[in-house]
Amino acid sequence: QVQLVESGGGLVQAGDSLRLSCAASGGTFSTRAMGWFRQAPGKEREFAASISSNGASTVYADSVKGRFTISRDNAKNTVTLQMNSLQPEDTAVYFCAARAYYYTRPSVSSMDFNSWGQGTQVTVSS
Repeated sequence: QVQLVESGGGLVQAGDSLRLSCAASGGTFSTRAMGWFRQAPGKEREFAASISSNGASTVYADSVKGRFTISRDNAKNTVTLQMNSLQPEDTAVYFCAARAYYYTRPSVSSMDFNSWGQGTQVTVSS
């Protein structure tokens, strides 16, 4: 497993942007697909975006497609989620997640990720 630490959350207004970052340590980052999930109050955790180990392939939830962009820097062991045109329904705790060693393809299922960060709060006011 790898250790993941998210940052960049905060309180913004509808239409604003935020950039979340996730720093990984303690593992072979470049061999693992990564993902971002989110959990709103009273709701189950849901998929937001995922990226392959080499960054060439990305997958997005329909709810964020066209507004969010996931990217990674394997030299810096970081994955980011650029969130534009934020809406109140994007309010949630956002979690960074890593797949196991040499699972290189992105995934939409939380069951496919075995390392999780502690989460960062994103609140969007109307």
